[in-house]
Amino acid sequence: MKKLFTYDERLGISIPDLNLEWDEYTKGEQQQILVHWENIRGSIPDRIKELESTINRKQFRLSDESNFTKSCQLNSEIAELASIINDLWLWYRANQAVSEKMHN
Repeated sequence: MKKLFTYDERLGISIPDLNLEWDEYTKGEQQQILVHWENIRGSIPDRIKELESTINRKQFRLSDESNFTKSCQLNSEIAELASIINDLWLWYRANQAVSEKMHN
């Protein structure tokens, strides 16, 4: 499965990296891919909660920060974390159809 999924450092999860069209994989390979993806997909909400906690800590620090440069840095870090959360939700929702195939 490792060759079909690539770990994305930014997102903190492995994402599909399929080189063939879906129908070119055997039914057994498709099932393995779907099971592996469902396990990864199931971890996405926990990853998002982790990032939200980090955002909350940074926002708390930002509320007491008087140094403009440091405030800008914290704002930038918060924006990047929010962007990661957005991308994780996109992966979670966009691939929901794939996960539903497992149950059909």
